[in-house]
Amino acid sequence: MNNKASAILAIVVVVAFLLLFAFSSYNGLVAAEENVNSKWSQVENQLQRRADLIPNLVETVKGYAAHEQEIFTEVTRAREKLISAGSVAEKAQADAELTSALSRLLAIVENYPTLKADANFRQLADELAGTENRIAVARMDYNNAVQRYNSRIRSFPTVIIAKIMGFEKKEYFKAEEGAYEAPKVDFSGKGE
Repeated sequence: MNNKASAILAIVVVVAFLLLFAFSSYNGLVAAEENVNSKWSQVENQLQRRADLIPNLVETVKGYAAHEQEIFTEVTRAREKLISAGSVAEKAQADAELTSALSRLLAIVENYPTLKADANFRQLADELAGTENRIAVARMDYNNAVQRYNSRIRSFPTVIIAKIMGFEKKEYFKAEEGAYEAPKVDFSGKGE
């Protein structure tokens, strides 16, 4: 009877340990996934903040450079694409397009000294620069959270619980190919 009781106790302890491990792993994965979702929300908040600033910036520049219609259309299209993008990859691609269009818009400003001196434009440009910094920090925080989460769901023995419970790898926010290239700007005879 003593050996039988010891065996039952050992089985109960092992089962209890396995259940504790499973619950702990599951709760840790849920927390890590929620952290990724929270960080992604911050990226989206900052992208939305930038998208909200753009119409005011475009209108201010239009007042000085109305004949630059092509760039205004490009910025507006890129902004709409960013707002309607769904997945992380779509947001990253739309963000790269908008960043490129904004770079060309701000490069055009160099031809308009009175615009550069305009207080409203300077304020909008400063807000946009601050937002760009916030976006960079939010992207970095998101990618760090994704890295921790993806490592966790692939680490043994947590990988077993992750697979059983359907936790899947998260996507990084990656810069589009060519995002590091400076945009080409042609001022061929345009100016104030």
